[in-house]
Amino acid sequence: MNETDVTGELNPCVRRRSAGATRAALLGAAVMRFARHGYDNTSVRDIARDAGVDAALVYRYFGSKEALFEAASVVGTLFDPLLEMPLDEIPAWVAEFIVNEPTDPGWPHPVMSLLRSANRDEATERFREHLTRIFSVSFAKRLSGPDAGVRAELFVAWLLGCSMLRSVFRMPGLVAVSEETLRRHLAAAAKALLEPDLKEES
Repeated sequence: MNETDVTGELNPCVRRRSAGATRAALLGAAVMRFARHGYDNTSVRDIARDAGVDAALVYRYFGSKEALFEAASVVGTLFDPLLEMPLDEIPAWVAEFIVNEPTDPGWPHPVMSLLRSANRDEATERFREHLTRIFSVSFAKRLSGPDAGVRAELFVAWLLGCSMLRSVFRMPGLVAVSEETLRRHLAAAAKALLEPDLKEES
């Protein structure tokens, strides 16, 4: 495909593709920077330099550093499959989710930028609202038995905790264990959180 048309103008298809690639590069660079250094110690120039573009493009595609931070920090649709798949398939999905996360120390966990920028109240609130919408409301409705809301929040707390302890803090047991063994234990723990405890109190 030619980059210009007969009038000499840039082909709009190329322009759209280039814009998407530029935005993705900026977002990827922002995720890495914010996760490693936090909001206050990261500049727009740092992000643009890492992405290999001019700093002005940060404002063109995201509007502000704050907006870019929010885009880089949000979990987005990561957990949406939990709202659609059969409940009995969730333990295996969770096990794969955690096992397949990178354990490279340089990999930025999506929650780390928030933890290292605790004063970014608006972004933290959006993150909380997102998890509340997904787990405390929608996911809880899928669970039977008592205390569904509490169990849904315990589930996401356990999920994010396991994820961070393995991929960010690299707990030796979680990193060294075989993937097969880790999958088995993760699936069993997820199943225990999802199934209601119907035993009568003694």
